[in-house]
Amino acid sequence: MTYPIPKEIQSVIDTLQKHGHEAYLVGGCVRDLVIGRKPKDWDVTTNAKPDEIQGMFEETFYTNEFGTVGVVLDTEDKNLKIVEVTPYRTESAYSDKRRPDSVSFSESIEEDLARRDFTINAIAYDSSKGQIVDPYKGHDDLKRHVIRAVGIAQDRFEEDGLRLMRALRFVAELNFALDTETAEAIQKKSHVLQHVSKERIRDELVRILQSDQPVVALMLAAKLDILKYIVPDIVQGIDVAQNHAHSFDVFEHLMRTMQHAADKKWTLEMRLAGLFHDVAKPKTRRWSEEKQEWTFYGHDVVGSRVTEHALKELRFSREIVERVVKLVRWHMFFSDPDKITLSAVRRIISNVGEENVWDLLNLRICDRVGTGRPKEQPFRFRKYKAMVEQALRDPISVKMLKINGTILMDEFHVKAGPRIGWILNSLLEEVLDDPKKNSREYLDSRVNELISLSDDDLRKLGEAGKTEREKREGREIKNIMDKYHVQ
Repeated sequence: MTYPIPKEIQSVIDTLQKHGHEAYLVGGCVRDLVIGRKPKDWDVTTNAKPDEIQGMFEETFYTNEFGTVGVVLDTEDKNLKIVEVTPYRTESAYSDKRRPDSVSFSESIEEDLARRDFTINAIAYDSSKGQIVDPYKGHDDLKRHVIRAVGIAQDRFEEDGLRLMRALRFVAELNFALDTETAEAIQKKSHVLQHVSKERIRDELVRILQSDQPVVALMLAAKLDILKYIVPDIVQGIDVAQNHAHSFDVFEHLMRTMQHAADKKWTLEMRLAGLFHDVAKPKTRRWSEEKQEWTFYGHDVVGSRVTEHALKELRFSREIVERVVKLVRWHMFFSDPDKITLSAVRRIISNVGEENVWDLLNLRICDRVGTGRPKEQPFRFRKYKAMVEQALRDPISVKMLKINGTILMDEFHVKAGPRIGWILNSLLEEVLDDPKKNSREYLDSRVNELISLSDDDLRKLGEAGKTEREKREGREIKNIMDKYHVQ
């Protein structure tokens, strides 16, 4: 069988083979080729030793202590600039549950494949001959859409606890199912994840969240008892009933909210906010005899603190933590747009930041869908979005002018009083017709002309300008309302 291989990658394989060595593509790139995905990375394995590899190529460097050599290629494609070439190797025990205590170079591709995590990653491909080496039937598992551990599943997970999360990540990224024995082994070895660094757990979580189906992986993680080692606060929402507005318990609501953000292809921060927005509901849940239902007062405030602690524990960047915490803290902004004022909307924008306000509104969409309601944006929500856009835009006012009342008094000696307003409104009308006139040079020259007018003439000009401003402001607001189909 043959697969399309970039010429740069093939040149590395050809060079190794011309020098009398075996050379195979291996791992994720072969998996992706078989299922028809474009590989992001290309890994080559060979029976050549590191010093031999370096002697065959002009520019190389060591990438780790396991003999991997980075071969630098002369290409403009940044994804092909560096190809990792690793000698066949066998591995000793993993005493730290993270990496082998030692490695030994091998002469056998079969021995090298035996150390890999899942059968779909234990396939080698000789692109020169079009031959596959597949001792663990990974090709069959790819056809069956199954994630299966190489050899004895419990041994693979005991070696490296991160493989527990990698299995779930492949479920999410590839839309595959777990082999029964592999799933049972994950559940039995869930505790091994405690020995994995927070940074490595975070990186796998990010890849799960950025997949198309994060909900599948995280719900499976809960079922297999490893979610408590990833995001323990989320687990507390399992079987916690909500009030009559919700169709699901807290946990499933969080999952569905996060998944809708993924369905919309929204950012990592949005997906994290969806995952955590109601995380404090179990802590704040109280029964109301008056309402005859559960209440969750203050869950947004408490949730922001829980979210901050959880994300810091996972070593997320300060920027991501701050943004997600803001979204969680203010996700309950929504209220009746028939009663709320623009000034209140501006306070919300001030609290969350202009750069986050549309994400806040999108989080509300995800939250609504997560309750089991099919309609994303009912009338009341569209009205709120229109109010936010109004609050964000600069209103048409004399503040837009590059001249103001203080300048009129200090530089043109206009006395405080109605003449200042008449002059500014008159200038504004001209600038609205021709924005290029909003320069100090032009405005100064017009002020010198206007200050010579009588009060009566100046008042007429000013009031005409004010009327025109109000008409234009009305048209701008109507356009916004029409955009969101509200009045």
